[in-house]
Amino acid sequence: MPNAELDEVRRMLTSSPRPAGLAERRQRLDGLGARYTVPQDVHVEPEDAGGVAAEWTQTPLADPARVILFLHGGGYVSGSVASHRHMIAQAGREAGARTLALGYRLAPEHPFPAALDDVLAAYRWLLVQGIAPGNIVIAGESAGGGLALATLVSLRDAGDPLPGRVWCSSPWVDLSMTGETMETKAAQDPLISKAYLKELAGLYLHGQDPCGPCTSPLYADLRGLPPMLIQVGSAETLLADSLRLAAVAGAADVRVTLQVWPHMIHAWHLFYQQLAPGRRSLAEFGAFARAELPGS
Repeated sequence: MPNAELDEVRRMLTSSPRPAGLAERRQRLDGLGARYTVPQDVHVEPEDAGGVAAEWTQTPLADPARVILFLHGGGYVSGSVASHRHMIAQAGREAGARTLALGYRLAPEHPFPAALDDVLAAYRWLLVQGIAPGNIVIAGESAGGGLALATLVSLRDAGDPLPGRVWCSSPWVDLSMTGETMETKAAQDPLISKAYLKELAGLYLHGQDPCGPCTSPLYADLRGLPPMLIQVGSAETLLADSLRLAAVAGAADVRVTLQVWPHMIHAWHLFYQQLAPGRRSLAEFGAFARAELPGS
């Protein structure tokens, strides 16, 4: 079905191709986020979350006792609190919660496990601040989705209390890139290709096992993890990651909600201000968070 809004997003992306240099790639992703405004009623405040640079966003009706801990995408080498500020602020509005977006350390300057260590530190900092673990949703987009799951596996294995829910948006959970849609969706995805992901994985892994439980959570033991919402577009090269993740998590007795959004591209939530399915998918996340968190 033709979608003029999606066509315009595709034109925007193809008119600004990914540059070769790392600094320029980071600027490009931040520039995509800068195209969109943050509403005036959103309060934005920087934070030091256990030694990790972070940023709060909060709308007037947000419950301060409920927090979305957000991990941005960017393949572990780019992305920032700035690139995703507008999107996570809207997700917080829909969920009626504050959001804490992390500026975790990036590869190649800081390869695995630096990003994971940062998320663990920030989560434990939230608990010290008095936020009940059941009132936290850990959320991640793309690489951030894989990082969210790696965090949960690490917390469970360490005996820490787990957050109430997890939201994975277009998650990258297999750094060995074995999903068949890496090939079958290659012509449809304007953002992510197998060759590009292979480059990013090499920078992040720095010689570590690409199929380790905390590098590729698709291969982890997921037993005991909290209820999970997975949202993925049908036009993504990473579609198979989400389909397989839902199957693995379900087989491990995790309650899973899998949503495949027809025709949507990788990280379509970022474009919600000009893309109706982006707005609807954030509303679906909000309903998931409101229904599932204690005190809703």
